[in-house]
Amino acid sequence: MADAAAGTGIAAVAETVLGFDFGLKRIGVAVGNTLMRQAQPLTIISAATNDAKFAEIAGLIEAWAPARCVVGLPLHPDGAEHEMTVRCRRFANQLHGRYGLEAVLVDERYSSAVLAQRRGERIDAEAAALILQQYFDDVQNVTK
Repeated sequence: MADAAAGTGIAAVAETVLGFDFGLKRIGVAVGNTLMRQAQPLTIISAATNDAKFAEIAGLIEAWAPARCVVGLPLHPDGAEHEMTVRCRRFANQLHGRYGLEAVLVDERYSSAVLAQRRGERIDAEAAALILQQYFDDVQNVTK
């Protein structure tokens, strides 16, 4: 019997994916898998030091064993990069270097607008879920 996913680029086995909304004070984290293609908020990392942040990330990677990580890439509305773009690229490179996982960057220009009405709330994990969902939706549209 032929595998229904063969030749489509869709993984025949569900792979876990962690999504990150990187910020200087907090990092939102979401989780999903390639079979269901549904992202859900997981946690917010708000440790004071980089070492402590990466220790929490290491715990999440150990617990969830993701196949890859998705990191939101903030850009100006016209697509131009800014200071946080550089920091997010560096964060993605650190995820790859420290944990040996593929780190995929996803344009997050419009994810903030979706959550803008919830100012003052800690929405970092929800933002990470939007970023991860965008990744799943983009991959699904490519494989159709």
